[in-house]
Amino acid sequence: MAVIHVTNDTFEEEVLNSSTPVLVDFWAPWCGPCQMMGPVIDELSEEIMDVKFAKVNTDKNPEIAQKYRVASIPLLLFFKDGEIAGKSIGAVPKSEVKKLIGKA
Repeated sequence: MAVIHVTNDTFEEEVLNSSTPVLVDFWAPWCGPCQMMGPVIDELSEEIMDVKFAKVNTDKNPEIAQKYRVASIPLLLFFKDGEIAGKSIGAVPKSEVKKLIGKA
């Protein structure tokens, strides 16, 4: 499944109201560690079919970033049933992302 890009307008529908768990990658184009996480998220989206993978560009969607108090990126938030079930800050190995979403 491809990674989806979520905006202020689509966050509620795609993440909070999703019937499947969602890993959201908060990132920005100028962020070096965020660029390192991109391929990891892309790989996992192809390997794990029962989790939705989403990206939020914090520069273009500041309302979502503010709502979730994003102070440092990359930030990964794992949502289940519309609630945050896990969190990871900074660039982390693929194995850590898998642990975060319960697929280790």
